[in-house]
Amino acid sequence: MIIAVRIDGRLIHGQVANLWTTKLNITRIMVVDDEVSQSAIEKSGLKLATPAGVKLSVLPYARAAENILAGRYDSQRLLIVAKKPHYLLKLVEAGVPLEEINVGNMSQSDTTTSITRSVNVDEQDVAEFKELNKHGVHLIHQMLPADSAEDFMELLNKKG
Repeated sequence: MIIAVRIDGRLIHGQVANLWTTKLNITRIMVVDDEVSQSAIEKSGLKLATPAGVKLSVLPYARAAENILAGRYDSQRLLIVAKKPHYLLKLVEAGVPLEEINVGNMSQSDTTTSITRSVNVDEQDVAEFKELNKHGVHLIHQMLPADSAEDFMELLNKKG
């Protein structure tokens, strides 16, 4: 069962590994990223960052969608993590029912615009967030479990 979905450029790190998994009683973290799923080095780093007792899957989006839709995680408490909205939109387009996405952290680059202190987006990200919104996915921004959730589309539209 999908408990939460988070966009975080760092994927698994202190906040995700400790605060979110504990708060939501997560039993499996799924990283959805076609490139990372092909990198043994990145995967071993993610394994090291995953808390003891929590399972980890690092999958390309097509296999992630296939496994979720086949009910492979129905008995588990699943946290899906992606670096950007791209692969989450692909999951939704494949029929995976994502109700809410927490836009936590997206790194700054030469092509990004700052939306919050921790979220920076480029034009493709904006288009993908708008598409997710059209699909009825509720987008929020919440860095830590103790923070209150903000409507991400409102934040995005203010900057747009």
